[in-house]
Formats: sequence, structure tokens, C-alpha cells
Amino acid sequence: MATEYELPETMRALVIDETGAPEVLHLADRPLPRQISDEVLIKVVAAGLNPIDAKTRSGKGVSAAIESYPAILGNDFSGVVVRAAFEASPLQPGDAVYGMGRVPRTGGSFAEYVSVSSMSVAHKPARLSHAEAAAVPVAALTAWGMVKLAGAAPGQRLLVHAGSGGVGHFAVQFARVLGAHVTATGSTRNLDFLRGIGADEVVDYTTTRFEDVAHDLDSVIDLIGNVHDNTGTRSLAALRPGGLLVNAPTGSWPTMAADAAAAGRRATGFKVSPDARALDEISALLDAGTVRVHVDAVYELEDGAAAHRLIEQGHTRGKIVLRVAG
Repeated sequence: MATEYELPETMRALVIDETGAPEVLHLADRPLPRQISDEVLIKVVAAGLNPIDAKTRSGKGVSAAIESYPAILGNDFSGVVVRAAFEASPLQPGDAVYGMGRVPRTGGSFAEYVSVSSMSVAHKPARLSHAEAAAVPVAALTAWGMVKLAGAAPGQRLLVHAGSGGVGHFAVQFARVLGAHVTATGSTRNLDFLRGIGADEVVDYTTTRFEDVAHDLDSVIDLIGNVHDNTGTRSLAALRPGGLLVNAPTGSWPTMAADAAAAGRRATGFKVSPDARALDEISALLDAGTVRVHVDAVYELEDGAAAHRLIEQGHTRGKIVLRVAG
């Protein structure tokens, strides 16, 4: 028989009353989220922090879609089901699960409870702790989708920018799993890390122009765009004619399509979907030890502002996680 949980009327949450600097984040008591349709109510143990969270908090990102305040941010979560969507649902109370939401369409995971569509939730990999699992969904699903779109396969030569970051360190590993020859860019301190997760070649962007050593690539996973040193535009020169660049950071390269067409290359943006089926495939790789997640730092929920300041520095290796429950 499924476990029965006695639930409180309110929960502790990290909220913002307005957009701004990290200091706008503060703890508050909020009502438990209400389930609708196929949603599962989950007690959050840990929540992953992503660049989009910091951008939204600052007034960029998806902040324009916030309809009311206080608002709870955070897409990634790992926790335990406390209310199923329906009696015979595959996700039952007591199940350890992880997934991602659609903030701000739904309340975020920087809170003790979250209610999200069952199509966005998968069983947590048994090999991972909740803190490790919370670091996976957004970054891994983004990397999985980008690498698949890039056509990673045996014989393909693929470049991953920012290969040691949250999305990047998954993209390097997924591309290798799919058989591609992977080159990754990173700073000096991350070169051994990149080799350790499977990069065939590494480029220290602090000393070497990647386009000087990487030529005729089939595809580029662009996690930077043109926000720094025209990385996106320079990536087109590293592609073979007709090669494909897949870009993720929103607004990082407004002229991307025109620039790619003028260079005789292809380019597309990418938006992640909270797809439990894809997450199940990723879970199998994680449980097998074929792919691993790197957690750079774990902060308590009340220290969310410090976590936001760290991710805004742009030098995180892997992911940052907020511990919500003990």
C-alpha cells in the first residue's frame, strides 16, 4: 500500500518580491502548491541551480512571464512523491523521483514542495544522492537534446564550448557515448577534468584560439554565443561547409542565423523540454556509471543568494545545488 503523508498547510520557500540583485532572495512561508490534472506533489530534498534562474531573478531570462509576486524560482528538483496524480499512477507516494518544472508557469523548486506534470518526472537514479540527482535534469536534458540535434555519431567531429559547465560536462559525455570525436574548450584548471570525462581533445581558451586548432568540424555545441570574444562567430569558421552550430543561451547571439547563412554554415537555437522519457534514458546511463554528474557546491536553501552570486561568476564546474530538506 502507498505511504500516506500528513502534509502541512504552508511550506518554507526561497522567494523574490521583485527582480534584482541576489539580495532580493529571501525565505518566506508560502501555501503548498495545488495539484491539477496529471500533476504530482513532491517533497523537495534538493534543487539544482541553473543560469536561467539567476537571469530571471535579475530581471532577464523568463522574468517577463512572472504574473505575480512573491515568486518561487528553480526548475530542477529531486525528492519524494507525497501525492500521486491518481490511484494507479506509476509515480506513487514514497517514490524517490527527480525532474524539472516550467517556471514561472508553475511554482519553482526552491521550496519544500513542488507540483509538476507527471510527464516531467522520472524515478531518481538509485546510484545518485538527491543532491546529485537535483543537478541533472535541466543541464542533462539540454545537453541530450543538443547533442542529438547535432547528429553525434561515430565518425563525427564535434566541439563543445564551456565543456566543464553544467550543460557542457553532460554534452561531452553524451557525445562520446554516441560515438563522436569530441573536442572541448575550457580554462587551464579544467583541462584534466575535461579529459577525465571523455574529451578526445581539449583547448585552453586562455592561451589558444580554438579555431586555430579545430578545423572542418561537423558540429558545434555553442553554450556561449557572442557574449564573450565573439565565440559564436568564430565557431562558424571552425565548421566545415554545411556544418551545424547548435546554440542554447537565449539572446547570446542575435545575428546568428544571418551570420551562419553568410558563412555557408547552418545554425539553430535550442530549447529544453521537461521530458520524462528522455530523462529515463539519461537515468540508465547514470545508473550504469557510463555518465556522471559533477556537483561543484551545495548550499543551504537560506544561502540561495550566495549560490546565485557564485553561478553569476560563470566559472562553475558542473552544477550548484541547494539543499532544501535534511
